[in-house]
Amino acid sequence: MFLPEDSIFCVLSFEGPDLYSQSGGLATRAKDLVRALAGRGFETHLFFTGDPNLAPIEDADGVRYHRWSQWLSRLYPGGVYEAEAAKVLDWNQSLPAWLVDQVIQPAASQGRRVVVLAEEWQTAVCVQLLDAALRARGLRPWVVMLWNANNLYGFERLDFTALEEAATLTTVSRYMKHRMWQWRVNPIVIPNGIPSSALTAPKPAQVAAIRRAAGPGFFGFKIGRFDPDKRWLMAMDALAMIKRGGRPVKLLVRGGRERHGAQVLAHARSQGLATRDLPSPSSWRQLVQLLGQHSEVEVLNLVSFLPEELLPPIYAAADAVLANSGHEPFGLVGLEVMAAGGLAVTGSTGEDYAQGYRNAIVLETDDAIELAAELDRLEQRPEWGRELRRRGRATAREFIWETVLEELFDRIDLAARRQGVAASGQIGPAGP
Repeated sequence: MFLPEDSIFCVLSFEGPDLYSQSGGLATRAKDLVRALAGRGFETHLFFTGDPNLAPIEDADGVRYHRWSQWLSRLYPGGVYEAEAAKVLDWNQSLPAWLVDQVIQPAASQGRRVVVLAEEWQTAVCVQLLDAALRARGLRPWVVMLWNANNLYGFERLDFTALEEAATLTTVSRYMKHRMWQWRVNPIVIPNGIPSSALTAPKPAQVAAIRRAAGPGFFGFKIGRFDPDKRWLMAMDALAMIKRGGRPVKLLVRGGRERHGAQVLAHARSQGLATRDLPSPSSWRQLVQLLGQHSEVEVLNLVSFLPEELLPPIYAAADAVLANSGHEPFGLVGLEVMAAGGLAVTGSTGEDYAQGYRNAIVLETDDAIELAAELDRLEQRPEWGRELRRRGRATAREFIWETVLEELFDRIDLAARRQGVAASGQIGPAGP
């Protein structure tokens, strides 16, 4: 058992809460996980590649935030993954020794254990070096380490034999577990979570105003990186099919800076869809105004940061949120959509929470005809759509971090046994 009075958590994640540090779902996971741990009373640290213009160490949300490699972020202001290799090297050279000297040794001297939760390939060598440093200092019995894979990125760079000797491997879905078998590893599945605040329903007046402004016909939303895995082209093809069937369409889009975005928008135009690049609104009222001013545009591509507080009312107002990825390790967006009372359209990969025709629309193929048919069925059977939304909300309640943490703690206990870390009350202070 790991208790707040005898345990400290250190989360290592390249992405974090700063705008500079956000690229995908990892930032959301890291931010919400550490806040949930702090909310349970644990001393919690998040190490991430942070904004170079903010404080190196900051206490907020009950968490101590450590912005690592700021000297490199200053040289490369384009975001967390600019000069990624240099930042990984800097983490490997500086973070293990700092953790041992500044967190782990002081904690062990008080008889407290440290749980290190590391995310993604960028932290793998850092975990291995930390393990070696702890063994050299005689501190390994005070530290349990988990390394988590949220995706398959960078797997070709990893020495999984060495990584498994240093840490217990975890991942976020059964789909990812099966994909990782190809690398001859068998990780433990611990699902992602959402904060309980995500279950707060958006204000009905805001939702209704956004839906009215979108106009008649189908109104959808799609958010994520412009990556072929996200099946953007499939979404545009389905939208064009619905339009050719005589029904007006409008799709609000928030992608990224990836090159694939230009291909997606060009493909939409080739299918007869009117597109326009627009700055993101900063409030729901601005969104209503934007939709009204561009009523003739069928694909509105938002090209700047979209405030998080705008997402729930958009999720709820849309007829469907197209999270129709062909490769989705977990699908955090789909779960967030359900929590807000929206209707998620997912693929059939890592979205363990999604049950087709029960709480979501789950696509079985990459055929745009299937997607268009399901969206038409929603129009024909509005009571079915309402039932999917109701059950989706119920599903989301099962995945709040407060619930997921219980599973995480059980898995940490298992990892501690495997790694020879003593149980609570069975370990004394470490020597100098």
